[in-house]
Amino acid sequence: MATVETRSLTKRFDGGNAVDSVDLAVREAEFLVLLGPSGSGKTTLLRMIAGLETPSSGDILVDGRNVTDLPPRARNMAMVFQSYALYPHLSVYRNIAFPLQAQGVPHEAIRSKVDWAAKLFGIDQLLQRKPRQLSGGERQRVALARAVVREPVVFLLDEPLSNLDAKLRISARDELQQFQRRLKTTAIYVTHDQIEALGLGDRIAILDHGRIHQIGTPQDVYERPANTFVATFIGSPPMNLVPEAGKPTTGFRPEHFLPSQAYAADVAATSFPFQVTRIENLGSDRLVYGVLEPPMAHAKVISRIPCTIETPIETGARYSFAVRRRDLKWFDPQSGLRLASPP
Repeated sequence: MATVETRSLTKRFDGGNAVDSVDLAVREAEFLVLLGPSGSGKTTLLRMIAGLETPSSGDILVDGRNVTDLPPRARNMAMVFQSYALYPHLSVYRNIAFPLQAQGVPHEAIRSKVDWAAKLFGIDQLLQRKPRQLSGGERQRVALARAVVREPVVFLLDEPLSNLDAKLRISARDELQQFQRRLKTTAIYVTHDQIEALGLGDRIAILDHGRIHQIGTPQDVYERPANTFVATFIGSPPMNLVPEAGKPTTGFRPEHFLPSQAYAADVAATSFPFQVTRIENLGSDRLVYGVLEPPMAHAKVISRIPCTIETPIETGARYSFAVRRRDLKWFDPQSGLRLASPP
């Protein structure tokens, strides 16, 4: 286990700063997710921590020791790439053993460690196969086993599940989290998939244009977004934002925007006049698209209605929808920052 810290870490390219003065503190045995859209700087940040990219400025500390100028092999970190990077001509056993052989670990110790890692990931029966004989999920497990066999103090993962199909990704997420909990290794995980981030992370650091916009637990970043970028990046569908001239922007999640009769009479709620333009029936819930009518701004919004609410809704009709006041958020229209209290 180890702590990882970056201080004013910056990476400049010709087009500008890919990572812009990032301060980050990862706790011992924590599973921290770096989440952001393509080009947000999350992979560049991970590669600098690994030692695969040289920072333009700033420092990287592991357990309080400055490792900024150390080569990757001296940092005792293991990295799993999106492509898995397995050697196609080597067996599973030799792929897992490769980093130990490179370190000059004795043969018997290598066999013991490979057997341990293979059993940990349930691939001990595949040790004599070549990567081409494996499924995508099995290759992913081999890559993870090769990473942990060295027993690193920090585990770095760059979108390792992106090559798996949707069903396999769900089971792989669960397994990956269980392995990390069992090993108690500090893990930093890069993804652009918010579902992965919310499902895996102890905390999530949300990046855009090389800067961290918010760090917090999945519940924190979902329920208390720091600004309008986080509010609309986290959540599917994203948070509704309703601008009003001269007033703060009002925000509310689609699942909180429901037909007024869904709330009891004694619930403090704010009503909105809503015209429905389209309905998507997803089985477990309905996505209802429409616009808010005067006196509200003519803003496009989405409602997510669970199947337990059977209120009839028709395209083209007008309804009264409501949001509990405790579920409303407000944002500064200039800076986009969330306001601590209602206007």
